[in-house]
Amino acid sequence: MEFSANTSSDKSHAWQLSRGLSLGFALPLVFLLGFAFLLPIGKLLLGSVFAPRATAEHYLRIAQEPIFLRILLRTVRTAAVVTITAVMLGYPVAIVMARLQGLAAMLVGACVLVPLWTSVLVRSYAWIVLLQRDGIVNSALKSWGLIDQPLRLIYTEGAVIIAMTHVLLPYMILPTFSSIKSIPPELDRAARNLGASSWRSFVSVTLPLSLPGLYAGAIMVFILSLGLYITPALVGGPQNLTIATLIGQQTTDMLNWPFAGALTGLLLAVTLALVGAFKRFLRFGKGS
Repeated sequence: MEFSANTSSDKSHAWQLSRGLSLGFALPLVFLLGFAFLLPIGKLLLGSVFAPRATAEHYLRIAQEPIFLRILLRTVRTAAVVTITAVMLGYPVAIVMARLQGLAAMLVGACVLVPLWTSVLVRSYAWIVLLQRDGIVNSALKSWGLIDQPLRLIYTEGAVIIAMTHVLLPYMILPTFSSIKSIPPELDRAARNLGASSWRSFVSVTLPLSLPGLYAGAIMVFILSLGLYITPALVGGPQNLTIATLIGQQTTDMLNWPFAGALTGLLLAVTLALVGAFKRFLRFGKGS
């Protein structure tokens, strides 16, 4: 009995020690998150309400002037389209990455990872070079005789969607690839041996088991799309403002920090509400 009690005590002490070490390792990250993210956001949100006295005029201005709500709706619509496009393009790539082996898998993985190592600013400027009036796309179309005059490709909502999808596509592919890679291949072989076609096996086995990664990538792309600043500002121009671009204008050009804080609070509230609704929808989908 004494040996058993000592063993139990040693295990409890080891668990407490490991838990304490875990908290110790997490504290620097918590302090960094609080100092670099929570503190500035909290100060900005407080400034929107107490500037210098308690007021709701900045939030009333958003509700009273339709242009700000239109910009918000455009931002949500663009984020939704980018997310759907990323799902449609990223899921097949993730399947190919999970099923390839050797050098081919390394090449496909490099094509997905290399853009993450390149600055978003550089990739956005690359789209300007491609889509501008005398850019590569217009020059190619003219040389092939398909157009007589250059098309207006840059500074459009379509250009913003294409560029944002290109920038955020790896965030869709990598979680989905991880989820598909973790599926045991024996399940697909078992379904095929039981008479299921390749399509039936994919719909009944691969797709349901890969949904957690697909959901994670979709939420990540959607949230990043709502707050993306550089790409819409460069590719979209002033005609296609997003809420993040508008916040940047209010802070750098207008120096209206309280109103920028109100816009930030609105964006944060809309993001949390949409993500919460998305998670409820996912729980309903899993239950059904």
